Amino acid sequence: MRPRTTIIALILGALLVIGCSGNGNSGNRAASTTGAAHPSVSVDPTATADAIELLRKGTTFVDETSFRTDVDIAGQIATMGHVDNLRKRADATITNNGATAAEIRMVDDDIYLKLAAPGFGDAWLILDPAKVPAGFALSFERGRNDPGGSARLINAIVSARASGKEISGTLDASKVGTGNGISFKPPANGTFPESTKNQPFRATLDDQGRLVSFVIPRANDFPSASLRYSEFGIAVRVVRPSGAATAPEALYAQLGM
Repeated sequence: MRPRTTIIALILGALLVIGCSGNGNSGNRAASTTGAAHPSVSVDPTATADAIELLRKGTTFVDETSFRTDVDIAGQIATMGHVDNLRKRADATITNNGATAAEIRMVDDDIYLKLAAPGFGDAWLILDPAKVPAGFALSFERGRNDPGGSARLINAIVSARASGKEISGTLDASKVGTGNGISFKPPANGTFPESTKNQPFRATLDDQGRLVSFVIPRANDFPSASLRYSEFGIAVRVVRPSGAATAPEALYAQLGM
């Protein structure tokens, strides 16, 4: 399975998603299905439910304060962004093997995109949110602005156990789906390998119970993926780019692919 970047929202309302296109093997990378470090977790439904509740409470900050997000896929594709949903400000820089691939800025209801791709140069484009695929809607709407897709990750958890600030367990990667944040797309045949339904994960909460780290180690032919939140409450300042042009209609057909 190889990481890929797709031109879709990472922050609900602003940033690019980092997707993973499944193909049932790891290409030139050695698969890590053998000897993968799967955590030993309780299968007790109560313990799992309690751990999931802690994670859900740990992500309520996305509607309450500003923060920074860092997403990494296999050490190759990374996104660093800031978001303040209350004041409608967000930005993001997406890199591929260290080189900038795209930048996004969001100010009030305006979304600006700059692509490091042939034919785009240094021009900023203005996106029409109404034309973005529904699953990746660009909006600061409350409850739809989780920059890392943590809600989908939490919904995919199969088993979990909390130990202090640490939560470990397994999730069903086939249920993570695609959307804003970490995404897993199915292989070309539409079916995930059975092994991917038992992906290990570990998460960390801070002293205030906020989720600060959600890590999926490389296993079962999936690349590693990590989501981190930090810099809570720090002001997010975003400048509107000058001279931005209306995005071409052909661009929208690529969003979410």
